[in-house]
Amino acid sequence: MIEAEQARDAGAPTLLAAIRNGAPRTQMLAARALGRLENPTYRDALVPLLNSPDPHVRRAAAGALAQMRVPNAWTPIIAVERDASVRAAIFEAIGRAKPPAADSESLLAAGLKDAGSEARAGAARGLESLLRLNSKPPRHVGPATLTALHQAFAAYRGEEIRELILLTMHAAGDHDSATLTTALADPSAQVRRLALIETRQWVRDPSPLVRYEALRLAPTCDRAATAVSDASDHVALLAADLLGTLKCEAALIEPLISAGRSWRMRAHALVALANADPAKARGPISAMAANPTWQVRTYVAKAARIVNDTAVLAKLSRDENPNVAIAAMTTADDATRALTSDHSGLIRAGAERLKDTPDLKDRLPQLFAAFNRLTAGGAMTVRDPRMAVLARIGEIDSRSTGDLLREALHDRDPAVAALAARILTARTGAPVAPQTTRLPIPTLPPAEYIRGLEGASARITMQGLGTITVDLQTAEAPVTAGVFAQLAEAGKYNGLTFHRIVPNFVIQGGSPGADEYDARSHEFMRDEAGFARNVRGSIGISTRGRDTGDAQIYFNLVDNFRLDRDYTVLATIRGGLDVMDRVQEGDVIDRIEIVRLAPAAGRRKQQ
Repeated sequence: MIEAEQARDAGAPTLLAAIRNGAPRTQMLAARALGRLENPTYRDALVPLLNSPDPHVRRAAAGALAQMRVPNAWTPIIAVERDASVRAAIFEAIGRAKPPAADSESLLAAGLKDAGSEARAGAARGLESLLRLNSKPPRHVGPATLTALHQAFAAYRGEEIRELILLTMHAAGDHDSATLTTALADPSAQVRRLALIETRQWVRDPSPLVRYEALRLAPTCDRAATAVSDASDHVALLAADLLGTLKCEAALIEPLISAGRSWRMRAHALVALANADPAKARGPISAMAANPTWQVRTYVAKAARIVNDTAVLAKLSRDENPNVAIAAMTTADDATRALTSDHSGLIRAGAERLKDTPDLKDRLPQLFAAFNRLTAGGAMTVRDPRMAVLARIGEIDSRSTGDLLREALHDRDPAVAALAARILTARTGAPVAPQTTRLPIPTLPPAEYIRGLEGASARITMQGLGTITVDLQTAEAPVTAGVFAQLAEAGKYNGLTFHRIVPNFVIQGGSPGADEYDARSHEFMRDEAGFARNVRGSIGISTRGRDTGDAQIYFNLVDNFRLDRDYTVLATIRGGLDVMDRVQEGDVIDRIEIVRLAPAAGRRKQQ
C-alpha cells in the first residue's frame, strides 16, 4: 500500500483493487492513499466505504474525501453514523468541500451540539475550514451559525474547539464582546492569544505567547523599552525591532548594541538604530562588519542597506558565508559571482537580482554554467535555483537559449519543464507542451526499516539548551518518519542550525545552507497529510508545494490549524516543550537519536 501510494497516479490501480477486495486494514490504507492523490475522479471509489462495518475504514474514507475536497451527500450519512471519530471526519469533509454544499453551514452548526466531544471539535474544524477556504469573496455567515458558535464557546472547555471557534468568528467578522471577554480570561494561553488578536488591546499576561501578541498589536516606545528585558527571547527581540520601527530615541537602543544580552539582541538593535537614527548607526555598522558570528554580519548588511553604506555592503557581498553575501548583494556583478556558488539560496538570489539587467546577454555563460551544474548534480531539491536561473536564460532570445529550453522540456522536474514550455510558448507564439508532467517516484526506505520504527521516538539534543523527545507518527506518515530517521541515524542533521524563527508560528531548521532553499534530502518527499495535526509541539516537513518535501523540519510553536492537510506532520513532542520555546536563530542541533521499541516478537520467543 505504501509503495502504491508513493507512486501516486501510477499506483491507483493497486489502490482501487485493494478497496474492492481488501481486508479492512488494507481498505483503510488504500482509502487514505487515494485521498492523498487529491484527484476527484476517485471519489466514487471511496463513497461505498462510508457504509463499511469497520469505523476505521469509514473514518479513512471520510478523511480521504476531505483531502480531495470533493462534495458529497452527507446529510443521510451523518444522520445514521454513531462513531464520534467518524462524524468528526465527516464534519471536516463537509467544511473542506469545493464548492461547499448549500446545507454545509447548517450541518456544521448543528454539529457543534453533537454528543461527542471529538465530533464537536470536528464540526468546529469544518466551520473554520468552510470560511477560510471560501474567503474570496467573503462568505456570509447566518445569525443562527453565529449563535451556535457563541453557545458552544460558552458550553465547552476544550482548548481545540475554543480556538477553532475564535478563528471562525474572526473569519466571519464577528466580534461578540461576551465571547471575547470570556476568552481573554481563558486558562489556555492559546485561546487568550487569539482573543487578543481580535480585540487588539494591551494586556499583561504570564504567557510569552500572549505577551508577544500584546506588544505586536499595541506597541509603544515605553512598552518596547521595558520588554527588551522580557524573559522570552521572542518578546525581547520583538521589542528591540519595535524600537526601530517606532523611531524611538537612539538612547534607548544604543546600550543594547554595546551590552545586549546576546548576539541576537545586539544584531536586532543595530538594525533598529539604523531605522531610528541612520547617522548614529554608521559607526556601529562599521565596527560590527567583521563580527565572527556570520548571522550578525547578515544583520549588519541589513542595517547597511538602510543607511546606504556602500563600502560595508561591497565588503560583505564577498563574505565567505553565502547568507551574508545574499543580504549584502546589490550589484549585477555581485549576482553574477553568486552563480558560481554551490549554495542554492545564493544562486537563486543572484539569478533573481539579474532580472531586467541591461547586459544580461553578456552574463549568459555564467547562467548556462550554473544551470548545467545544478542539473548534472542530479538532486531534485534544487528546483528553486534552477527555476530562477532558467527564467533569466529565457529572457535572452537566441539559438543557444532556445536549444537549452527545448531540452528542458524533458527535464526530470515537471516544474522546470513547465517553465521552459511557458517561455517557448511566449517566444514562438505557438503552444508548446512540457514533455515531463510528473515527479519521479522517490526512493523509499526499506520495508523492514519502516516496520522497525513502529512506536519509535527521537531524541533531539539542542546544543546548550537541552533535549526534545518526540514520538514519530509512523502510522500517519510512515515514509516521512522513515526518511527522517534514516537521515538522523546517518548524522545528517548533526551540527545544522535553526535558521527561521517566526514567533507564535514556527521555527525551522535542518538545512545544510541555513536557509529556505538548501534541502536536507536529495529527492522530494511525498506529502503524507491527513489526521495528524499541526498542533503546538508537533514537527512537520518543509515543502515548496505539493509533494516537494525537502527534509528540513519545522516545529509548531502554536496550534497552526491552517497548515493541516497541506503539510506532513511526522512527530509530536512528548518532552522538552520548554526547550523548543527557547530555540532561537542560529541554535545548533547537536544530534538526533532514534530510539526503537524492543521487538515484540523477540520478547515472545524469549518467553
